[in-house]
Amino acid sequence: MGSERRPQGPLAGLKVVDLTHVMAGPTCTLMLADMGAEVIKIEKTPKGDDTRYSVPPKIGDEAASFLMMNRNKRGVVIDLKTEGGAAILRRLIAKADVLVENFAPGVLERLGFGYETMHKEFPGLIYCSLSGFGRTGPYKDRRGFDLVAQAMSGIMSFTGERPDGPPVKCGAPLSDITAGILAALGILAAYTNKLKTGQGQWVETSLFEAALVQTYWQSAIALATNVAPKAMGSAHPLNAPYQAFEASDGWIVVGGANQKHWGLMLDAMGLSDLAQDPRFATGADRMAHLKELEAALMKRYREKPSQYWLDELDKRGVPCGPVMNMLQALSDPQTLARDMVVEVEHATLGPVKTIGLPLKFSETPGKVRSGAPLYGQHTREVLREYGFDDQQIKDFEEEGAVVAAPEDKTRQRVA
Repeated sequence: MGSERRPQGPLAGLKVVDLTHVMAGPTCTLMLADMGAEVIKIEKTPKGDDTRYSVPPKIGDEAASFLMMNRNKRGVVIDLKTEGGAAILRRLIAKADVLVENFAPGVLERLGFGYETMHKEFPGLIYCSLSGFGRTGPYKDRRGFDLVAQAMSGIMSFTGERPDGPPVKCGAPLSDITAGILAALGILAAYTNKLKTGQGQWVETSLFEAALVQTYWQSAIALATNVAPKAMGSAHPLNAPYQAFEASDGWIVVGGANQKHWGLMLDAMGLSDLAQDPRFATGADRMAHLKELEAALMKRYREKPSQYWLDELDKRGVPCGPVMNMLQALSDPQTLARDMVVEVEHATLGPVKTIGLPLKFSETPGKVRSGAPLYGQHTREVLREYGFDDQQIKDFEEEGAVVAAPEDKTRQRVA
């Protein structure tokens, strides 16, 4: 293993077999890999992970979406339906701590790699499954996508500009990403138990549940009142003012909801008289008269440019910020200071920019160490590490059990 592959981070030494594709599962294994786990990503034949074809855009010949989700992983291509492919996967699992999968229900069971079989054969294995709706319940056999999870969790019913507007999906695929993070959390909890007992277990979550946990505030309202919350634009369902306001040259967000920040915001705006208005005396009063409050504040905010308001609010300690587009957010000084945009070396593309690790560790820092693999880039390397000789590897290739990238493409460029 080259120096760029040397494990770093708090999970160094954790071995993960990654049978996931698209986004939720790869988010999970991305989190583990960034924290130092050794992740072997197994792709299907003949074309690999579907995100290799989520284009445009491309960087060179590679899909930007695949590059983002699969850095820090080694890539192996295996046909699990072949005898050789099944034998290879079994050997990889035998030495793994964790297996992560997001196949459709029943697929791995039919291939002989379902949880019950694996648990009997490898009782210390942590087996993590991500699915659309979970492995139990009336919807267990349904396929799931982020769009469906956002719709059925209620999120689309309270997202949008107005209560009577059409349903709106959150722009980010929040159920996919949240499910991946929850799966990583579950794996680490199970790993903690394994360190104590030696026993593995089945960890599973779903896009549906991941979307539901994004509704804590709206669920609290619905369960307490038996009334379904409606869309409120950028406003908060429980606190006001806590939303976006239009200045003379653009939009800002202001969190002036608690009494302290409410008073400080009014001072910054030269509207201290509103503090005496009984309609806005308390948070509950402001929520009850939200439209009137928005109108009064918006009129004032539109009188001056956004930077003026941000300066006035910030010096008084009122939470605020500009509404930025993605290019602005990714080039912001705070983003760069926190290493949230970094460059990583790719085998054929050279340096590629990617999102950094959002967790910081004082003693065991994680790192974005290597670019996403080419299709079959590490097939031969991994098989050799796991005890297969060159003749066996050749036989696997002839059988169609594996696909390996040409040798000249598998050498990582040196920066």
